[in-house]
Amino acid sequence: MSTGSDNLAIGVIGLGIIGRQHVERFTAADTPVSLAGVFDTNAALVQEFARTHDVPGVSSVEELLALEDMDAVVIAVPSGLHRDLTIAALQAGKHVLLEKPIDISVAAADEILQAARTSGKVLSVVSQRRFAPANQYIKQLIDDGGLGRITSAAIEVPLWRTQEYYDSAGWRGTWAMDGGGALMNQGVHLVDLALWLLGDVEEVYAHTGLLAHERIEVEDTVTITARLQSGAFMTFLATTAAHSPPQIRVNIMGDRGTIVTVKEEVTHFQTVDGAQEPDLEVLPLEESELSETEHLQHRQLLDFVQAVRNDAPALVTPEQARNAVAFIEAVYESGRTGQPVRPAPLPQ
Repeated sequence: MSTGSDNLAIGVIGLGIIGRQHVERFTAADTPVSLAGVFDTNAALVQEFARTHDVPGVSSVEELLALEDMDAVVIAVPSGLHRDLTIAALQAGKHVLLEKPIDISVAAADEILQAARTSGKVLSVVSQRRFAPANQYIKQLIDDGGLGRITSAAIEVPLWRTQEYYDSAGWRGTWAMDGGGALMNQGVHLVDLALWLLGDVEEVYAHTGLLAHERIEVEDTVTITARLQSGAFMTFLATTAAHSPPQIRVNIMGDRGTIVTVKEEVTHFQTVDGAQEPDLEVLPLEESELSETEHLQHRQLLDFVQAVRNDAPALVTPEQARNAVAFIEAVYESGRTGQPVRPAPLPQ
């Protein structure tokens, strides 16, 4: 731990929209961390943030990782750059909170996983939906057998992204930097949630398409059918081509009950004993100025800090983040070949 403070000292690599949100979180009142330094390829932006927050603004990743009073880093750069930066941070003895996805290929994710195992440092990937009270309740409900045997699930991630969104940066919508479209970039949060709730997938069959956008390489719509290792079936829709979209929906069905959430709120919960009312934790009112997403991101930050302090795994492990990418990679292969595909197994 860094000296002179009980807070975890964290540096930030990448000062785009997401990186700036991390900086705001680390410099807010009552945060469990302190901002230790910043780096971005935009030198002027680095100096601006360094002056504003009175922290080192460095000119290279190597210089940031050499800061002795820094315990951990957040990596918030385009997905295709995750591997090298994460491995460098782990090898420098830093804990890592990595923006989703872990990387854009199973091969790169496996290299990161090996580096994390060798380093003994905490590596966690941002997947804040796990921290929603409704999702944590459902996880416990399934684990306790409250829905009986899970037989099927239907997940819908309908979103809208304008053409201007994709045109705003040259790396957006590219295989090299984004690694995919509606599924890898936006839908990965629900992929992570589905695998956490339901377990790993045995086989997928998918259709992918670019239906409503131009000048991008990746899909804006994907439909998936999957057979889980448990024997249950799942359908999954992700799109950024749904103008005025409905809310994200998760429907989990078992032989003793069904539960449905819409935008992290339980809208239907019925078992063989009749209609049920979930006993959900209420988000703290004293943080009411935060958005719902910010609440969940703060909860994941607390989980990461606790994992570092206790030398224990975070709720989102690198193995689980890697398996989400294996699922997505199998979906893309199925979309290209028109054949069912099995996700690559986790290396031992």
